[in-house]
Amino acid sequence: MLKNIHSNHTVQMILGFLMGICFGFFLQKGGVTHYEVIMGQLTLKDWTVVKVMLSAVMTGMIGIYLLRIPGLVRLHKKSGSFGSTVIGGLIFGIGFALLGYYCPGTVAGAVGQGALDALLGGVAGMLLGTGIYSILYDRLAKRILHLGEFGKITLPQLLNAKPWPVILCVNAALAAFLLILELAGA
Repeated sequence: MLKNIHSNHTVQMILGFLMGICFGFFLQKGGVTHYEVIMGQLTLKDWTVVKVMLSAVMTGMIGIYLLRIPGLVRLHKKSGSFGSTVIGGLIFGIGFALLGYYCPGTVAGAVGQGALDALLGGVAGMLLGTGIYSILYDRLAKRILHLGEFGKITLPQLLNAKPWPVILCVNAALAAFLLILELAGA
């Protein structure tokens, strides 16, 4: 069954669309699409966004590796570099600053709850930014994107360790950080 889904582009697109709707819904329900929450995070007064994102990282990390055991998922590692990370961070940061407080994920959730600023500014901005990036891609690829390439590597590979001890240690550290935030009232 999974091979049929994997080979069917239409089904993959529909599943991706439905997962995106669920993602936006849960972001909205978690409160991270609200201006006050995002601005509170940027001013280090409200840690809701960090709590939601770290919880998702922890859940995703465990879930992906559990699904690998029976062969239900495979990792599709992508090559990385410091140059592409810097360019991606700049594009994200410029868009975030220009719009004021939305990132791509929270824009989807805000559009879903009817925020016109997210629809007009956020979606239009993402399309404009994507267009500009595609126009500049060849020049960026030649000069910047491949600087400091570190290849297709996972954290367990970097540490030369088995995945589960790394997953458990990272999750323990993230859980401790979330507990500290909660105890501090953040």
